[in-house]
Amino acid sequence: MIDLHAHVLPGIDDGPNSLADAVAMVHMAREDGTTVLVATPHQRHAQWPNEDRALLERALVELREAAGERAPRLELGAEITVDSDLLREIDRLPTGPLVPLAGSRYLLLELSPGPDQEELRALAHELLVAGWWPIVGHAERYPWLAAEPAHLIELHELGVQLQITAMSLSGGFGRRAQACAEFMLEHGIADLVASDAHDPHDRPPLLSEGRRIVASRWGETRAARLFEESPLMVIENLPIRGTMAQ
Repeated sequence: MIDLHAHVLPGIDDGPNSLADAVAMVHMAREDGTTVLVATPHQRHAQWPNEDRALLERALVELREAAGERAPRLELGAEITVDSDLLREIDRLPTGPLVPLAGSRYLLLELSPGPDQEELRALAHELLVAGWWPIVGHAERYPWLAAEPAHLIELHELGVQLQITAMSLSGGFGRRAQACAEFMLEHGIADLVASDAHDPHDRPPLLSEGRRIVASRWGETRAARLFEESPLMVIENLPIRGTMAQ
């Protein structure tokens, strides 16, 4: 399995506080069956702007060295907060502070609590036209999207990838998030599942239980696509869905 969304860099954001906890997390991920894990610290967040890309890269190298051979392959990305100034920073890519997922054209996005749907559509369009492939992280956990899941269908039809959190599938984030995740799977608009891990205890980097749930309810083919095949397309910088919307 490939985990594209995990807060595992120590002391960077609301992920692990210590290097020891970070190492425990990546070892836990490997034992659970994860072969590639993308560290995705918050960027452009009010509390954790993380504008120093070199610092993030050094933190990843330190984690790789401390974790040793028992770790999965570790790559760098970021969970990028969306606001009205984002496009100006996107224009600076591939330089500048923003970190795509594993050096690809995919950007993992975190939405504000209740953005304007028209603005979100416009942002998605601009990113796709510019050649960037947006992924909305933990899409099922936004109350405003869970309450109006037709918005998720619309975003998916625009070409936005939608990522579910593995713990949501077992009810770890409450019934509303679980129901929204199930809606996304029933309607075929879930593209990826990731852990969104933050620590070794309450939010660990585990995917196997979520994969088991998907396989039992929606079939092994769907589980392989969400946990292995589509994440591999991201890592290899290939479009998940055909040529993507432009």
